[in-house]
Amino acid sequence: MTGDRTGIQDDVSTAPHDVSTTPHDAPADPEALRERAHTALLAARERTALLTSCVEDPELTAQHSPLMSPLVWDLAHIGNQEEQWLLRAVGGRDALRPEIDSLYDAFEHPRAARPSLPLLAPDEARRYAADVRGRALDVLRSTPFHGSRLTDAGFAFGMIAQHEQQHDETMLITHQLRAGSPALTAPDPEPAPPFTGPAEVLVPGGPFRMGTTTEPWALDNERPAHRQVVPPFFLDTTPVTNAAYRRFIDAGGYDDPRWWDERGWDTVRRDKLTAPLFWRREAGQWLRRRFGHIEPVPDDEPVLHVSWYEADAYARWAGRRLPTEAEWEKAARHHPGEDRSTRYPWGDADPTPDRANLGQRHLRPAPAGSYPQGASPLGIRQLIGDVWEWTASDFLPYPGFVAFPYPEYSAVFFGDDYKVLRGGAFSVDAVACRGTFRNWDHPVRRQIFSGFRTARDLTAAETAAGLA
Repeated sequence: MTGDRTGIQDDVSTAPHDVSTTPHDAPADPEALRERAHTALLAARERTALLTSCVEDPELTAQHSPLMSPLVWDLAHIGNQEEQWLLRAVGGRDALRPEIDSLYDAFEHPRAARPSLPLLAPDEARRYAADVRGRALDVLRSTPFHGSRLTDAGFAFGMIAQHEQQHDETMLITHQLRAGSPALTAPDPEPAPPFTGPAEVLVPGGPFRMGTTTEPWALDNERPAHRQVVPPFFLDTTPVTNAAYRRFIDAGGYDDPRWWDERGWDTVRRDKLTAPLFWRREAGQWLRRRFGHIEPVPDDEPVLHVSWYEADAYARWAGRRLPTEAEWEKAARHHPGEDRSTRYPWGDADPTPDRANLGQRHLRPAPAGSYPQGASPLGIRQLIGDVWEWTASDFLPYPGFVAFPYPEYSAVFFGDDYKVLRGGAFSVDAVACRGTFRNWDHPVRRQIFSGFRTARDLTAAETAAGLA
């Protein structure tokens, strides 16, 4: 169950298996976690309802892109995963619809083939998901939050809330890809004054604690916490903006193979790429399509819908590079004054609207430099929310990684076929976004809500001057 976080890797729909029942310490406040799980499940379902009720049934059953499932598949898949994990695995209940398990097995059926399956019709899918949810809330009320890895701290309920929110992000990507009139509305982020801070920040070198062993709903690829050491480096204070990326385009960046990874250059030539996805040039002006609207590309927003290859090419052109995953997490979590790792750049408190652009509260990134309350102690902004940020790193396991609750969640994706993205986007709910959260996708993907920021090593002169 990878959750389709970026809209391209599929989650597993197989029945739960190999679930450990080794006892763990009971959480300090299980009832607070129970209430948190209840709230998270309800919030996810409210968002699912919004994304599937704003269009007519023919648009739910249509496939708007071969990269994406029909929206109705996601809707029933959400219910099926909830049934398999919360009703059957946790609650020990009999299966409600075992005959549909294979229809909603993402490994068995690639997205391009799903429209041809005998899927549940929209009304039937809604009834099924609602029936499962009512029973799941009964299970939530009666399940002790200790005694097994699956139920410790309400992990299974948190996992399912994250899974639904991840599919909500996938469905939001489908809405961005669909043709036709706008179906979704949301207020724009508050205008922000032009950012006048430093363009880059020095992140001190040295060890820090990467990953987590204590975050109750962290997924297996975020675990365990381990010591990591990075040299000092400079990191952009804000994500790269549309205006900055446009300078790369104007300088002939898409025409010069010097800046491109070999496979990226092949993609540029094969697909005739000239700009980020959804951009087009008319009468000397760059326009973009955003959820059915055509608008001028805003200079001050973080660039969006770029592949890893495009991000890497821009960084090379700018004389910089993409940060490694470890560098990104050190910048986002390490508190140099206290010499500890926090849950978020601003500390351990949960995200709030003044700290990060999350949860589909808006349908676009906020201007670069927004959310000063969400900045890291070093002053780096928007590390959480707005746009997923590509890193230089392949998706690999941490030292001591243990697959849980099944190998297909992360382990089958490890390797150099996927690059890591960090930080979440405006499309991501807070329950599925934290300083340790890891996303991954193929480096060619552009339909996802992805941007980036760049880094650089210290020069010899800076090192000699003692900045290291």
